[in-house]
Amino acid sequence: MQHYTSDPCPCGSGRRYADCCAWLHTAGGGESNAEALMRSRYSAYVLKLADYLLASWHPSTRPPSLDLDDGARWLGLEIKACRQQDESHASVKFVARYRIDGRGHRLRETSRFVREAGRWFYVDGEIAA
Repeated sequence: MQHYTSDPCPCGSGRRYADCCAWLHTAGGGESNAEALMRSRYSAYVLKLADYLLASWHPSTRPPSLDLDDGARWLGLEIKACRQQDESHASVKFVARYRIDGRGHRLRETSRFVREAGRWFYVDGEIAA
């Protein structure tokens, strides 16, 4: 999917992609907090940036590869809560809306993040029914 830097960012921040997630995607890190990483990862799913998703996934839980050609059309992200447990651990509760084969879905998850050597990583998530 082509996305231009002047377009609104897919993460729903209200900022232009160039001023939001684009630099995280191209620089490969530097997120200031777990919410910024969550938003950049959502945008990466929208834009099918598998390399960024894998690089931002903690090595202890990272899959060997990702197949992003599942037909999903991502429609929006809503951050419900962010919780900073300590300097290196945080969680983000969110709802992501998407459509597959014309049918709408909602992914409700509480994601866990860890910061190592100044960089945030996605660890895992608990999906809510």
